[in-house]
Amino acid sequence: MLEVLRRVVQEVNGAADFFEALHIIVTRVKAALEIDVCSIYLKSPQSGRLVLMASEGLRSESVGHVEMDPSEGLVGLVASRAEPVNLDSAQDHPRFRYFPETGEEHFLAFLGVPIIHQRSLLGVLVVQQHQARKFDDEHVSFLITLAAQLAGAIAYAEFNDEISSETPLIGHVNVEATGIAGSPGVAIGRAVVAYRLADLDSIPDRDGAGVESELEHFTQAVAETRTEIEDLKQRMGEALGPDEQVLFDAYLMLLGSDSLVHKTEGRIRNGQWAPAALRDTVRESVRVFEDMEDPYLRERASDVRDLGRRVLSHLLPADRSQDEFPDGGILVGDDLTASHLAEVPIERLGAMVSAKGTGSSHIAILARALNIPAVMGVSELPVGRLEGREILVDGYRGRLFVNPNAELRAEFERLVREERELAEDLRALAKDPAETRDGVAVPVLANSGLLADIKPSLESGAEGVGLYRTEVPFMIRDRFPGEEEQVQLYEQVLASFDPMPVTLRTLDIGGDKALPYFPVKEDNPFLGWRGIRISLDHPEIFLTQLRAMLKASRSHDNLQILFPMISALDELKGAMTLLNRAREELLDEGFRIPMPRVGVMVEVPAAVYMSEMLARRVDFLSVGTNDLVQYLLAVDRNNARVAHLYDTLHPACVHALETITEGSHRAGKPVSVCGEMAADPAAVILLLGMGIDSLSVSVSSIPRVKWVIRSFSTDRAEALLAQCRLLENADQIRSLLNNALVQAGLGGLVRAGKT
Repeated sequence: MLEVLRRVVQEVNGAADFFEALHIIVTRVKAALEIDVCSIYLKSPQSGRLVLMASEGLRSESVGHVEMDPSEGLVGLVASRAEPVNLDSAQDHPRFRYFPETGEEHFLAFLGVPIIHQRSLLGVLVVQQHQARKFDDEHVSFLITLAAQLAGAIAYAEFNDEISSETPLIGHVNVEATGIAGSPGVAIGRAVVAYRLADLDSIPDRDGAGVESELEHFTQAVAETRTEIEDLKQRMGEALGPDEQVLFDAYLMLLGSDSLVHKTEGRIRNGQWAPAALRDTVRESVRVFEDMEDPYLRERASDVRDLGRRVLSHLLPADRSQDEFPDGGILVGDDLTASHLAEVPIERLGAMVSAKGTGSSHIAILARALNIPAVMGVSELPVGRLEGREILVDGYRGRLFVNPNAELRAEFERLVREERELAEDLRALAKDPAETRDGVAVPVLANSGLLADIKPSLESGAEGVGLYRTEVPFMIRDRFPGEEEQVQLYEQVLASFDPMPVTLRTLDIGGDKALPYFPVKEDNPFLGWRGIRISLDHPEIFLTQLRAMLKASRSHDNLQILFPMISALDELKGAMTLLNRAREELLDEGFRIPMPRVGVMVEVPAAVYMSEMLARRVDFLSVGTNDLVQYLLAVDRNNARVAHLYDTLHPACVHALETITEGSHRAGKPVSVCGEMAADPAAVILLLGMGIDSLSVSVSSIPRVKWVIRSFSTDRAEALLAQCRLLENADQIRSLLNNALVQAGLGGLVRAGKT
């Protein structure tokens, strides 16, 4: 059964359209279970009724016409209970409802299981049989497992056809998809799909250069692939025997076959551009091979995929011209990365949408730093079908709309204008000090990791650098940077902001931040070897960095050093020992090095409860909320499946921050917040109420955060914090704080989320 399950899921994922996906399910399940009927009922998003969308065994004329309310019939019973119903005689059940057009009066045995995707009911999968009998546990388990596995594929196929206006259940205008808020803001633009070279599955549908041009391009790519394989066969001839060389002959044979070349040419003649035509032909051929019973022939599917990638590599250019990117274009991808962003002219980029990732993914953090709206984790997004389509992006609530009508587009155009006006107003206030209405200064500093951030940070009114991620220069090199390289880098940052403070965080790699030349492979990297643990285990790397930081400060007195991922006093003691050793070495070498202020990053639960002990041994604490929240809530912030559980306003997170602040202040030391929470306008109110001493945010967020600080008194913030302590979930807390923002005249920071 596991093999059957794997093949069904694989076929459905590769289906050409929504109806083919449904047809594959009902035919394959009927054959695998050797039963008389398999049907799929799907819930209409408009009416909420269950519609028979596919069946193998019921009368074909009933498909698309039979529908019922969830309160009706046995199918409705499965839907309303959201659990399986297994009956030996369906007609004897009081909920049985007869539909004469289906011909189902001949079937007695009934088994229905719900199809649920992300806690929402999509529909019901039903099998039936003539004789009266209950389906055994194996059948029930198989159907439950299959429904769970197929839920995502069905949602994907349904949305795919929605935007292509093929699905009768729903219209093709204002097609909405929901993901995760990645970066605030709204945008309107045409989708540009980011595809990976030689990755067939990421190739989008788009208009070609004309049939003859596309055919010529494809023919040339096939010829170049043939030459490549013949050369490879010749080079490997001496190392391989005759049997192994047969593989190359098989590749050459496929290149001349109807199954690959001629079918691709046929698709091109029907209007597809060559890469998409090749993609669909390879998918079709792969399914044919995977359906074969013979294991050897089934394995040939991988050969077809490999050959397809080879041809594709000759079809696509080595890189995409930035001139192709339209003004205000929406970059869309299956899993957007910084390298995709690097290929795009930033001044033309309107927004980003990624099928994978969360609000804490690196690409989302980059989007916030660039002040570009972003929606992440749109799991059902048919990326390949979006090229050139108009999209509306709501980065506040993590939503996007495809094929908007005039009314919705006009509403978003209004929001875009308001966003632009707000940004201009805030830019004029950027240089004003960050003081509460009752005169309490709360400095707002910049988070950074690149020298390119220095000028924008200064122009935005940053009062220093609260977090300089020193691992970024390590990540963009092919080796560890030497001491003098690091000295020059750190000195530029210190000099640019002197006399304002600059906090250099020591190397923080591991987890989701890997160095290509220093791989760390672990089953659970977030609970593994990362941050200060790596630095202490490699003093030769750590001492070099500490020496470089200290040497960079010899002409400046604004250096602060921050140790990441501290979870025990012994780790802090070890780090301080090496820092003192590095300074003593430099003093012995004749350098005059002032002792910098030293801080600890609080980002693991252990440090929360040790905040006072840690603060007594250093000069300040800095809370890294990105990691702290994921550890407190046991939520991987890069996992879209649980990203909805990641919320910095969770009552436990609020309580933890209060604990840290109180502990640090009891020790007489200041505390700052440098995670993404510090850029959340609602959260800023709470941080003011707690008495947080400073905030460090991305450059683009500085004016907004200053606006919040200048709009509240500490008394008002403390009163709102007291109210939040009585609330039981993050939604209630956010609602209260957003209302407070609106009342204070800061509705522009939240109103776009109300579209």
